[in-house]
Amino acid sequence: MGVNRKPVPPPPGFSPNDLTKQFEQLMRTKRLNDLSERYRSRASSPAPPAQHVNPSRIPSQHSSRPVSEIPPSYSSLRNLPKVPSPPQDASSLRFRNQLLTLSVGPTKYENPGLLDEALAVIPLDRIYSEAEEESDLLRAQAASMEDKLKRKVKPEWGYQDCVIRALLKWFKRTFFTFVNNPPCPQCGSPTIALGMTPPLPDEAARGAARVELYRCSASNCQTHERFPRYGDVWALLQSRRGRCGEWANCFSMLCRAVGGRVRWVWNAEDRVWTEVYSEQQKRWIHVDACEEAWDNPRLYTEGWGKKLSYCIAFSTEGATDVTRRYARNTPKHGAERNRCPEEVLLWITDEIKKLRRENMPKEDRRRLAMDDQREEKELRGYVVSALAAEFGRTLPIRGLGQGRGDEQKIPSQRSGAEVWREAGRGNGGVGQEEERPPREGM
Repeated sequence: MGVNRKPVPPPPGFSPNDLTKQFEQLMRTKRLNDLSERYRSRASSPAPPAQHVNPSRIPSQHSSRPVSEIPPSYSSLRNLPKVPSPPQDASSLRFRNQLLTLSVGPTKYENPGLLDEALAVIPLDRIYSEAEEESDLLRAQAASMEDKLKRKVKPEWGYQDCVIRALLKWFKRTFFTFVNNPPCPQCGSPTIALGMTPPLPDEAARGAARVELYRCSASNCQTHERFPRYGDVWALLQSRRGRCGEWANCFSMLCRAVGGRVRWVWNAEDRVWTEVYSEQQKRWIHVDACEEAWDNPRLYTEGWGKKLSYCIAFSTEGATDVTRRYARNTPKHGAERNRCPEEVLLWITDEIKKLRRENMPKEDRRRLAMDDQREEKELRGYVVSALAAEFGRTLPIRGLGQGRGDEQKIPSQRSGAEVWREAGRGNGGVGQEEERPPREGM
């Protein structure tokens, strides 16, 4: 007969954060001990059978290096930080070419004429007014907390963050339209997808590598409608419609127009979104314009139940593998990464960074290198926090492994499965290796 037992309350003075730090230290110590043990076992292993040795290759008796100091085997080094390695096999070379091509997109946001065109369509007075109002509210909340805590408290978001948040709301609710099957231009009836058709010269000139063809479902109409998947932001400012690829491309450029530091994030599972840098929090913030999602990076995995393999962020500053920000728990939320070895991916992203930064002033390169180090520490922290959270689930202790507020965001109200099906047709073919005709219900 089972007995109901109440959870054991934590001891007085217990801090979940302290236990998390102790767990991190324990993991580091264990790893160091494992490496040391492998090195000692390798150094003390029996010598191989005697073989004929060229006397000229025998080290001098006066060599300063002890005989027992044998370099550790590769197996003892496999857990150490990875060393970038250039691509050699065909799959790695294809992936490199794909990422190099994708990295060009955000550089087009720097076109002065394009930025002027973007500022002309943004209601700047409205955006700045809403941003100032929210910023004032956040400062007042911080001042109120200072009175209670008797210490300095800074607002959660800065003014520039509030500008991007106001822009996000306007873009989603007023400016851009999501398109699944476009309506008939003649009678407004629903249309039926017929497949792909070659782009017209004007469509190709505006970056439409793919054009979807639809037919009106009304028997007395049967009008055909073309849906070009524009990759040129100029064209998107005019059409103001598309799926997640067009949304992310256009919104990222508008963020750049209002002075934001922007990344365009490509996901191998056929979705794209935006990241903006918060000077207030000194980190990159996830923004999905399709969902009006702000700082909710676990939306796709824990909200929609999707597995992610590669999430690569591109900007005028280079490329970064940010998968750990979106798939925190790799066994549960990570998909297979088989495009290339991890060392090769590191080499490719470093190559793109060097390409984008080579003409920057030395001070800017140094600042970006420090930002890279800070972000790498942040991404590693997500992995440790996920491990601590799993560890905490085995203990009757609440709060263990909980991180910042972005881990507590509510998933999108739309069905995750529905959204991802739309995303399967959604990013405009960006980074896809083959064209796929649209299907109804997808």
